[in-house]
Amino acid sequence: MPIFDFSPDFLKELTVWRRDFHQHPELLYDTHRTAARVAELLTDFGLDDVTTGIGRTGVVGTILGHNGGAGKVIGLRADMDALPLQEIPGKEWISKVDGKMHACGHDGHTTMLLGTAKYLAENRNFSGTVVVIFQPAEEGGAGAKAMIDDGLMTRWHIEEVYALHNLPDLPVGEFEICSGPIMASSDDFYLTIHAKGGHAAMPHEAVDPIFIGSQIVMALQTLVSRICDPLDAAVLSITTFQAGSATNIIPESATLSGTVRTLSPQAREIIQTRMKEVINSLCEAHNARANFTYEIGYPVTVNHPVQTELAVSVAAQVAESPDRVNNQMKPVMGAEDFSFMLEERPGAFIFAGNGDTASLHNPAYDFNDELTPYGCAYFINLVHAALGNER
Repeated sequence: MPIFDFSPDFLKELTVWRRDFHQHPELLYDTHRTAARVAELLTDFGLDDVTTGIGRTGVVGTILGHNGGAGKVIGLRADMDALPLQEIPGKEWISKVDGKMHACGHDGHTTMLLGTAKYLAENRNFSGTVVVIFQPAEEGGAGAKAMIDDGLMTRWHIEEVYALHNLPDLPVGEFEICSGPIMASSDDFYLTIHAKGGHAAMPHEAVDPIFIGSQIVMALQTLVSRICDPLDAAVLSITTFQAGSATNIIPESATLSGTVRTLSPQAREIIQTRMKEVINSLCEAHNARANFTYEIGYPVTVNHPVQTELAVSVAAQVAESPDRVNNQMKPVMGAEDFSFMLEERPGAFIFAGNGDTASLHNPAYDFNDELTPYGCAYFINLVHAALGNER
């Protein structure tokens, strides 16, 4: 459906919802107010079923098509949580909660899916069933996995699943997507080097963890370039290095931590294995001991070919031109826990332009309300394309 089919009153209502969510950000699984408001609105829309508490604070709504829901079932997902950032003042709807803000646009994602749910509940000219999924804890809490573990896919018999994310610097009304890996896996690692402290003037009597840690940093920074296929993107970044308390003391230990991002399970596995080998070898060579922890995070977000093709055709319809849809975007090394859902069911993850705004996770960021009707139109057209319609 074209963007202009939405009434001004409907668009105004969406903006009111979005800015209310923006003013009341909540982190991870503590999305109690947001989830309650979502459930209240879905109930008011007349959905056939609204269930709360999935994945702790997730909300799931069901909309049956004109044929009573018989046939295919697809899921549409939006994330609800915010980030621990202090928002930069400058707008009337600034966050009312110190140290918390919607710096990734989840307030907008939630609003677009609410608008979609309202429209579909009022216009059930499609076959099958639509399941709207409002998920907590995308920002590091693996809320998608928590909802899956609570039976999201099996309980609601979801066969395909789709999501949309805003993208700053891409013009409003444009879309980007690719088949296959679109976002990276995300793992974290933590290392403590246990050595032997001593006087800085007598280093021969000590085992210096700073020296050992420096060698480990250099070795790990060259690891990716020598063990991974050059065509298989991977990133290893050491982001903290802490040791020592005085200029004349060689410390007893040093701690390091960082992140690993990859676009393939193979690269992810080999990096983890080789990191352990390099760290243990260097520590052993210098009479130190390593305490190394590698924490598996989000998997690679992999779009399925058939569903990606469908998403591209729908986006081109909404954008009113195939030229406004880049279906060969380069994957990004950020991570997204929608990846867990795409491991369970075929589907696609697409980016929609947020216009000339601050970058994601920036304290000056704000979701662009001009994107909202495009997101709603994308989801609504996707439902009709995936399930069929009687328009």
